[in-house]
Amino acid sequence: EKMASKDPNSFRRTWDKDEFEKKAKARIVDDEAGSSSKSDVPVKRDLLRHRDYQVDLDSKLHKSIVITKATPLSQTGGYYCNVCDCVVKDSINFLDHINGKKHQRNLGMSMRVERSTLDQVKKRFELNKRKKEEKVEKYDLEQRLQEVREEEERMRQAKTERRKERKRKLPDEAVEDIDPELAAMMGFGGFGSSKKRS
Repeated sequence: EKMASKDPNSFRRTWDKDEFEKKAKARIVDDEAGSSSKSDVPVKRDLLRHRDYQVDLDSKLHKSIVITKATPLSQTGGYYCNVCDCVVKDSINFLDHINGKKHQRNLGMSMRVERSTLDQVKKRFELNKRKKEEKVEKYDLEQRLQEVREEEERMRQAKTERRKERKRKLPDEAVEDIDPELAAMMGFGGFGSSKKRS
């Protein structure tokens, strides 16, 4: 294939142009012959439809696994796609992959969505309306505001109670720490307030 250079000090490759020209022409002839034998009919793919299963992103969360060279690809770290036989390292990229063109093509679907008819849209609205009515509990605004006020009042009372408890404990501890003889010699009974406690 490669012809030796005439100059022994030259490291440049020189090619047999006639031989490679023959190979190129033969390849063009083969491509033309091959394309006519293949069917030019495009593959019919299903229209895009939504998943009928829940994507499992949480099952491997907070778990440790030992990965060796002999560990199968499906059990290595990350999210494994059994359709495309690949591993994706994080959940966001995994969702991008399963919603992407390559994965959908491997499932036999195109990225085109079926056009909905008017009846289908009306049925979907009815279904969503029924679901919404089932889920939503009807709250009376005044009742909800009253519950919030009561909760705030309870929190306020608990806070004042804790503050009073802390004040009760602190002066007793201060008096206990001072030697009574020393306090009498210095001329005061304690560091507490002059108010009488009930």
